[in-house]
Amino acid sequence: MGEGRRVVPGLIPGALALGALVLVATGGGPAGAAPAVRPTVVRPTVVAHTYGAFTDPRPVPIEGYSGSAMEPFIAPDGRTLFFNTPNVAPGIPTLQYASRAGPDAFDYRGPVRGANVAGFLSGTPALDRSSELYFVSTRSYVSTGSTVYSGRFGAGRLRRLHLVPGVTAGSGLVDFDVDVSPDGSRLYVSVGRFVDGSAPTSAELVVYDRVGTGFVPDPRSTRLLAEVNRAGSLTYAAAVSADGRELFFTQADPVGSVPEIEEAVRSGPGQPFGPGTPIGAITGFAEAPSISADGTTLYFHRLVGTTYEIERVTRRVVASARAGPGSVTGRADRPRRPGGGARSGPSRPAGSGGRSAG
Repeated sequence: MGEGRRVVPGLIPGALALGALVLVATGGGPAGAAPAVRPTVVRPTVVAHTYGAFTDPRPVPIEGYSGSAMEPFIAPDGRTLFFNTPNVAPGIPTLQYASRAGPDAFDYRGPVRGANVAGFLSGTPALDRSSELYFVSTRSYVSTGSTVYSGRFGAGRLRRLHLVPGVTAGSGLVDFDVDVSPDGSRLYVSVGRFVDGSAPTSAELVVYDRVGTGFVPDPRSTRLLAEVNRAGSLTYAAAVSADGRELFFTQADPVGSVPEIEEAVRSGPGQPFGPGTPIGAITGFAEAPSISADGTTLYFHRLVGTTYEIERVTRRVVASARAGPGSVTGRADRPRRPGGGARSGPSRPAGSGGRSAG
């Protein structure tokens, strides 16, 4: 992936299939069935440089759990790993969790009690520092057009479950993934347009700001994400860093390229993110990043054979005095090109460009 995207005709990325399942489960076909995939035309490979600070990709063992695990989210305190079961037919995704058992291992604890409803998708978990757990579910999509829910997580159970006020994609669109800033003030929602329960024709990220007990679209969203939401690409499954200066996300080609996880940076709160750069250490069919609070460990799911597994890459910690523009302040190292830039490697060719603070 470091040298470009490998194109696979007719393959819907796993996370995007969640959105397709919304339509399937609510009238586009039998509930829980796999979306139909139409033949596609292969586009030329897009060459891009990579971000090289992350290294050492490894599986993340979840003792006591077998089968596919997708859409990981590491809690702000690092003690709990949330994920969902696979979206591969005949299964319907459900929220699960595991507790840390060591530096790179977790013990499976079971389904998140109070979160799942039989026959309806529940997936893409994200937790803020106040233990409010956000996720998407199809349970009321037919009547409300909304899919983003939240509730207070504690002792393995979700309480005070409700639709998140103000978050609705609009006619013909589906909110199929959600991330929350650690302080709970912003949501990064993946919005897709799906046709006949098949592959998405478009997908982009939208920022929502908290107002009272609900959220409203951030009027700056288009500007903040202009270089992240690339024309002609599917952009989804975001993860924002604790300081709000890094955004990790997934990008894929609508006609079937293998998705890749990218990183974009900005100079500070309120500034637009720059263009994304693929994470060089993550190869193959990989999606759905989640960054640890200290910025050193990036979790994601990857397709291995016919099974999705959760994996991670890491980058080293540096002293605060070495942090500078484009780095995760006081946390993790980042290659820097001359002049203080954030990335290594050649510039992206013209025309191939592009889960706190606003």
